[in-house]
Order: sequence, then C-alpha cells, then structure tokens
Amino acid sequence: EAQLVESGGGLVRPGGSLTLACTVSTLSNDDTAIGWFRQPPGQLREGISTIDIRYGTAYYADQVKGRFTISTDNAKTTVYLQMSSLRPEDTAVYSCAAGELVTATPMLPLWFKSWGQGTQVTVSS
Repeated sequence: EAQLVESGGGLVRPGGSLTLACTVSTLSNDDTAIGWFRQPPGQLREGISTIDIRYGTAYYADQVKGRFTISTDNAKTTVYLQMSSLRPEDTAVYSCAAGELVTATPMLPLWFKSWGQGTQVTVSS
C-alpha cells in the first residue's frame, strides 16, 4: 500500500498563498492518480484536485479552479498543491491520497485507497 505524508499546512490570511506537499512512496502499478481532498469543519470530505501521475493531466473542482495548482516533481515522489487567493471557506483539513484515475469522476474519494493523515489549513485574519 502506498504511503503518503502531507506537509505545509498552517494559518494564512485571506488573499494569501500556501503550498502543500504530499510525499509519496511505495506506489503500486494500479496507483495512477494522486488526489488532494479537504474536509471543512462539520462537512463531508470533498475532492479538490487530482493529477494523473503518468501524464501530468490535472483536474480541479470548480471551487478551486484558477486559484489552486497541482503538480509533481520529476521523480514523482512529491505532489504539490499551490493555493492562492485563499478564502476563509478554504479552511479545512487537507489530505492527499493515491488511487486509480477514473477520468469521468477523477476526484471521487471512492477511487483512492491509500490516504495520508492530513494537514490543517486555516484562512483567517
């Protein structure tokens, strides 16, 4: 099973930027995607971005499109989530996960079987 560890969370002011990192190891051949998910307080987990680690194709949820960017390093051992123009409603625990890319629903948590522990992002003045 893949191992994933998130880092980079913290407190940021509205309008600010933050970059999260997901360090990935022991991926299987079936793990074709890394996704970023978040769970705001009292709400369900939602997928916000996924990257096809074979070809680099990125997918974004509407609520983060144009503000967040997902990318990998050349070795594909770290997946980044660059977040800008942050809003209070972006406050959540952010987690990364490894799984199979399903292009019809690339951010559905169901497809991801290995998860990190999560990192808190708080957007507040």
